[in-house]
Amino acid sequence: MQVTKEDITFVAKLVDELCGVILDDTKGYLIESRLGELAKASGCASYRDLCQKARLTHNQVLQNQIIDAITTQETLFFRDESPFAALQYKAIPELLDSKAKTAFPKRIRIWSAASSTGQEAYSTAMMLCETIPDVLSWDIHILATDISDAAIKVASQGWYAKHEIQRGMKPQLLTKYFVEQQGGWKIKDSIRAMVQFQKRNLHQPFLGIGPFDIIFCRNVAIYFDVPRRRDLFLRLSERLTPDGYLLVGSSESLLDLGPRFAPQSHCRATYYQPNRPLRAEAPLARCAAGGR
Repeated sequence: MQVTKEDITFVAKLVDELCGVILDDTKGYLIESRLGELAKASGCASYRDLCQKARLTHNQVLQNQIIDAITTQETLFFRDESPFAALQYKAIPELLDSKAKTAFPKRIRIWSAASSTGQEAYSTAMMLCETIPDVLSWDIHILATDISDAAIKVASQGWYAKHEIQRGMKPQLLTKYFVEQQGGWKIKDSIRAMVQFQKRNLHQPFLGIGPFDIIFCRNVAIYFDVPRRRDLFLRLSERLTPDGYLLVGSSESLLDLGPRFAPQSHCRATYYQPNRPLRAEAPLARCAAGGR
């Protein structure tokens, strides 16, 4: 089904309303490739008809199908590697020290926003296990959220095909934290128990969650317009603890949000601590390879 300029306008407006992803006039190919079969299956003669059917009938199932088709769910275990190195050699050790002085010395709260099919959340859980010797005695909770019902379903099951496992998973961690099942690999219950999956729209208020010691929000705001991107990160900062860490995508920068969002670097990863009082930094722990 060929997309017209009018179709792009209708689809862009609906997608913006549903999930805040911005589609411009150059995205006709994306609409055809991702919504063509859905439009046909829904008995629609055009993409405009598909949008009208989804909106006017308040068809939640169809709206969810459009979200699932349009949103990018490209992910892999330990994606970009450097954020997880910074987690292991910087964030977690500092959290262990700071937590020791609080009323809850063994409580850690982490949010994986836009978690897609769960690889980021499970990678984080495995890194915690690798870093904290007595991890089973800790109160650890990882909230993993996404706007896609399909992504949440896959993540909750914790089963991955071999080709998904081969993308980023370290062999020594695979045998330690997964069990082979039905031609693929399933995350062990001990790791699954650390993670709660939940559907959330990042443009809606963050009610009933937080505060978090670490928030991952990587490679999702690049699809938002400037005002909503800014609003998102300001609201995320409100859900961080005073010493909390915010990690974004490798190509993202928060310099335009003001001095609170001064970038910091460790193990080639950039992170932000927008709620941390300005003070002299302690010497950084070294990465595994000896770098800083």
